[in-house]
Amino acid sequence: MKFAVIVFPGSNCDSDMYHAIKDELKEEAEFVWYTEKSVADYDAILIPGGFSYGDYLRSGAIARFAPIMESVIKEAEAGKPVLGVCNGFQVLLEAGLLPGAMKRNKDLKFICRPADLVVENNRTWFTSMYKDKEVVSIPVAHGEGNYECDEQTLESLKENKQIVFTYKDDINGSREQIAGISNEKGNVLGMMPHPERAVNEILGSADGLTLFQSLLKNWRESHVLTS
Repeated sequence: MKFAVIVFPGSNCDSDMYHAIKDELKEEAEFVWYTEKSVADYDAILIPGGFSYGDYLRSGAIARFAPIMESVIKEAEAGKPVLGVCNGFQVLLEAGLLPGAMKRNKDLKFICRPADLVVENNRTWFTSMYKDKEVVSIPVAHGEGNYECDEQTLESLKENKQIVFTYKDDINGSREQIAGISNEKGNVLGMMPHPERAVNEILGSADGLTLFQSLLKNWRESHVLTS
């Protein structure tokens, strides 16, 4: 399986994401610069955290218009798996691939620490190897992770089981303590916590590796050739 790790000016978790795929998952990964025009040759697209374009305007608002994003949107709409983490989640929101928006954390402070998450939907490409309602430890590092949406969107997220992760505790003010959501098809996941920083026990947790293993497992099963 071949992963594209998108790099914007200001990305700072791209190397962590590359390491998670290359060294822990043992699959192929390549950095793809924001000025490129296509990700069609990759099997999955990863948008890492950081401060794309310095987080000027809103977080992710400028990155959404980078040249590479036209292809990312096209591939996502075609069903290719796309994962956006932290700033990557914000980019997916700005690009319209996921609903809702991000606000500043409720206490207006940057949060950087391990967080307990509840797996709310273990029937996605990204979570099938977790147990339903399993509590996992994955670190957060954000200042604008307070997820917000209107009532209609919230009801739609619940009805379609698009809420994939919630925080066990209210750490940033996110509506319904939402930590990660998917699109209706289930092939696009945005989450504020950093699974790429939890891929080996030496980092404090290996719970994030299960997310990448789930993605790999489902991709392989979907590409099995039958006679």
